[in-house]
Amino acid sequence: MKFPRYWRFACLVSALGIWLLGNRAASQKDSFQFVVFGDRTGDAQPGVYEQAWQAAAAENPAFVVSVGDSIEGYDDGRAEAEWLHLEQILTPYRRYPLFLAPGNHDIWSPRSEALFRKHAAHPPHYSFDYLGAHVTVLDNSRSEQLPAGELVFLEKDLQAHQDQSVKFIVFHQPSWLVDAMFQNPRFPLHQLAKKYGVRYVIAGHLHQMLDVVLEGVTYLSMVSSGGHLRGTEQYKDGWFFGYALASVRGQQADFQIRELKPPRGQGRITALKDWRKAGADAPAAMR
Repeated sequence: MKFPRYWRFACLVSALGIWLLGNRAASQKDSFQFVVFGDRTGDAQPGVYEQAWQAAAAENPAFVVSVGDSIEGYDDGRAEAEWLHLEQILTPYRRYPLFLAPGNHDIWSPRSEALFRKHAAHPPHYSFDYLGAHVTVLDNSRSEQLPAGELVFLEKDLQAHQDQSVKFIVFHQPSWLVDAMFQNPRFPLHQLAKKYGVRYVIAGHLHQMLDVVLEGVTYLSMVSSGGHLRGTEQYKDGWFFGYALASVRGQQADFQIRELKPPRGQGRITALKDWRKAGADAPAAMR
């Protein structure tokens, strides 16, 4: 039996429509957003972290990642109370899974490490998957560099999750800063990131927004989400309060840097790809 040409054309259009809808549904299934917070502490500024959470919750993220410095710390006697105070702040947002990296204000002693494990509900280094994304959280809370053991953990973790579409590495102190800014690819972290297809390496500690791209790997220093601003409050120089919103779609991931709205900012939003490159500019002196 020979079907009319228009009928065959209608079948082709219908099949194409089903294929497009299926692809769109699959793409939507692998699409989500998550939030990245910078440091809360390091001379925490009143109300900033709370405002950051209010703004971030409005994005309805799948989860939230913090680059560390969640408490002021450095006092074993006060640390438990500081964690409990943080948990009070977080009470309205418990529906959002929160993944903490340990900062130097969070872990400085055996007692503080035990408290981090208790209140963060995970060890100092760990990893997790969400749909096609994989996030590895490392611990350099007590060292500006990544200890050798962290690099061993990182490689084993990335080996075990090679099939994940998009990979992120998060830790507190930006050990990569000088090498990345001067475009030196010969450091172990970068070699592992390249080998296993890591797209983003995210840190905090500086309280300043910086980004550098090195051989396809984006190195990001997060803006402050509460810790004091070490430089003058200049948006273009990365000194402002805010957070990052990451949008993942299949194998793609994009970031927007979002400044807080008044009274603690002007609410400016900049795509990470449009942010000025750090180049050879030196960050402000650490304090």
